[in-house]
Amino acid sequence: MSEDHSPLIRTDIPHSARIWNYWMGGKDYYEIDRIAGDAGIEVDPDITAMATQSRQFLIRAVRFLAGEKGIRQFLDIGTGLPTMQNTHEVAQSVAPESKIVYVDNDPLVLTHARALLTSTTPEGVTTYIDSDYHKPELIIKDAQNVLNFNEPIGVMFMGVLGHAKTYDDMKRIVKTVLDAVPSGSYLVLWDGTDDSQAYVTLCENYTGTGGTPYIPRPQADIKAVFEGLELVEPGFTSITQWRAPSTEVGEVRPISAYGGVARKP
Repeated sequence: MSEDHSPLIRTDIPHSARIWNYWMGGKDYYEIDRIAGDAGIEVDPDITAMATQSRQFLIRAVRFLAGEKGIRQFLDIGTGLPTMQNTHEVAQSVAPESKIVYVDNDPLVLTHARALLTSTTPEGVTTYIDSDYHKPELIIKDAQNVLNFNEPIGVMFMGVLGHAKTYDDMKRIVKTVLDAVPSGSYLVLWDGTDDSQAYVTLCENYTGTGGTPYIPRPQADIKAVFEGLELVEPGFTSITQWRAPSTEVGEVRPISAYGGVARKP
């Protein structure tokens, strides 16, 4: 009798990727995630805005790199559950030949990846790597099977580094990946900050449910990850303020989620 090596999906413990999907208005979550998500909204009503605005930031950043900077390769680490306007869909709408490698180690994400990959363009490549970002050396090794590490790559860490156990570990993970990519590559990164006590409390409560801890950090700690890189305008800022359409300026207020886009010299 053969062994079942399929990944175990825990439906009794809430998971950040599934809760995030719930907050974004998606459908890929379990009852335990909805309960945790609703509890989070009660503590911090701004969390749904953070979820939806983070996707808008991703769309603007990827479109900027593919359209204005000619980036044709993207390494999206800790991608989470697919929703609308995913990285490959945005990049390939600008440049159909774009290659995208997603990285995640959540069983549900990997299950949904199979369906998502059918939406890639004939000219481009979209694939997933089952890996934990705490092991960036393995990610690089696997990604080299698809991406050309002699050409610029857009490296993305979108709201996931709060799961890094320490500040030093966070910096190590990003530095390891950026050291592997060539000059002219870009880092796209945002993470939750500790400006809002409501958000900090939400994260503490989530840890109490048995979920993987997420640590909101000071803005300065997140900005430090960009050291040695060339931040593009408007620099390090709340994600709602990063190249927001002129129709939104003044309408969308800053939230406790900061980041930016930066070029490797």
